[in-house]
Amino acid sequence: MVFSDTTNNLGIVQQTRGLMRVDSTQYPTWKIVNSCNNWLDYVVSYGIGHDRFLQLDDTNHTKLPEGTSPLIQGVSDYSFLVDEQGNTITTLLGVSILQNGLYVPLTPVDRNDPSIDMSTFGQQTGTPTQYDKISDNIIRLNFLPSATVSAGLKYYFQRAGSYFTASDTTKQPGVNPALHRGFVIASAYDGAIELGLENLQALSVELEKERQKMIEYFGTRNNDLTSHVKVRYHSNK
Repeated sequence: MVFSDTTNNLGIVQQTRGLMRVDSTQYPTWKIVNSCNNWLDYVVSYGIGHDRFLQLDDTNHTKLPEGTSPLIQGVSDYSFLVDEQGNTITTLLGVSILQNGLYVPLTPVDRNDPSIDMSTFGQQTGTPTQYDKISDNIIRLNFLPSATVSAGLKYYFQRAGSYFTASDTTKQPGVNPALHRGFVIASAYDGAIELGLENLQALSVELEKERQKMIEYFGTRNNDLTSHVKVRYHSNK
């Protein structure tokens, strides 16, 4: 479903106003943009939190959810807040280090692990093999790099969705088409609240249907993964 279709009136903008029974003066496009982006945040955050095997990524992004960063001599702390296109990184999935032309995964560790000496972690020079996530997207390597290497680190992540703007026309939500109607209902519901429309309750019911549809979608998204039956042994002794 495209964002705006003035020819056939099938876009998110046109369907939203149709449900609200308003025109562009009563409810301008920028308000629909805000609602769509809020709903996109909701869908993406839910998908990231409930889809552990097949990593969710907005299909409107033109680059893969991975990037590179210089490895800097004597620096153990690195932050990964946005990707190469400025999209907010929401979850850091892993970090690798460039060695002999290949990226070797670093092992994530927890500072609460009693086997980790945090008084020396990241304080001594050597080849990094581990990292500790000291904040959401900030890591500390277990050793200070001995040299600066261009693109010496490679990081993998999940990120925010590709947001709409008021000038968008053919752009579609970067999620499964089965979830596109939710953007219409969420936008109409927000407008009904703001304008005090009589169909607010009806839109509330429809919005809940879209939420349930989304929950069911992410609950069955991993159908290409093989299911395994685990036998648990129990002794009465």
